Amino acid sequence: MRFTDKEAHPNELSPLNLAFIGDCIYEMLVRETLVLDANRPVNDLHKESVKFVSAKAQTLAYDKIKDVLTEQETAVYKRGRNAKVGHNPKSASQGEYHIATGVEALFGYLYLTEQDDRIKELFGIITE
Repeated sequence: MRFTDKEAHPNELSPLNLAFIGDCIYEMLVRETLVLDANRPVNDLHKESVKFVSAKAQTLAYDKIKDVLTEQETAVYKRGRNAKVGHNPKSASQGEYHIATGVEALFGYLYLTEQDDRIKELFGIITE
């Protein structure tokens, strides 16, 4: 589903722009999964979502999907991972933060290229 009629040119966007939108897409997937999994208090939902969207969790997620990524997906991931973020992460190592940025860039790219089935496939592997 797209929310605007604007045409996306993801190959022209910086990897941090891809990660910006990818962070949102990834979090929506986590939230949707948690909400549809069980009806529970919002505070519990938030606590559970943090377990999936932290840099440490996204590092583990990358370990699960890295062997099934296409060449193009790996290239997008590496662009995000190698981007200069300009600050030091608070709750993760520098390496974990870069890996998480790569994962977010990948999900942003897949979203903007309308590869919804691939997003679902990769997220399914992550949540197995």
